[in-house]
Amino acid sequence: MPGVDQFALRALNDEIVACRACPRLVTWREQVARQKRASFVDDTYWGRPVPGFGDPDARVLVVGLAPAAHGGNRTGRVFTGDRSGDWLFGALFRAGFANQPTSTACDDGLVLRDAYVAAAVRCAPPANRPTPTERDRCLPYLRRELELLARVTVVVALGGFAFDAVARVLADAGSPVPTPRPKFGHRVEVVTARATLLGCYHPSQQNTFTGRLTEPMIDDVFGRAGELARAVPSRP
Repeated sequence: MPGVDQFALRALNDEIVACRACPRLVTWREQVARQKRASFVDDTYWGRPVPGFGDPDARVLVVGLAPAAHGGNRTGRVFTGDRSGDWLFGALFRAGFANQPTSTACDDGLVLRDAYVAAAVRCAPPANRPTPTERDRCLPYLRRELELLARVTVVVALGGFAFDAVARVLADAGSPVPTPRPKFGHRVEVVTARATLLGCYHPSQQNTFTGRLTEPMIDDVFGRAGELARAVPSRP
């Protein structure tokens, strides 16, 4: 089986990092990087678009909404350095996709196995709410990522925004979800020709503090992702 084109994947990540297509997002991410949060005042913020990361040969792709203003926008790695990341990487660790349950910085030793993590929108948005126009400008990056991650057979979408974004990308790739499109829900499972789409409530503090998302619930999703990845032969 031919390997993933890692040179092309690195080139795509470089292109993402250099993007300035959305003026509102550029202004916000750079403002946050200058003003900082008091608890991170000594940190040098990334303040740029955040590329995906993980195992280039992954069979499972995890897609979130966007980097957090003081998480990925600070560390340069999506979900790293915030409470949502604590939940995500803890679940990936327990499911065997990560070598450690936390991620605080890009050089903290985290290694993903058979998983790759990305976001629908690559810049931290004000109030965590990208506009539809900003989403649409960014989605080609996710589409190209999915093309390059040729062995992916499962996509876990964290939250309704990511679920909708992945559905759009799959349709653009010639593998639309069934019509009418299934509604987002936790543990919803949608089979397409390209990959199986799994829904998972986003591990936001609002969801985890209220108990809408619990550890057994997120573990169930990633356990299922592992089962599906092992059951479906990798794409050539």
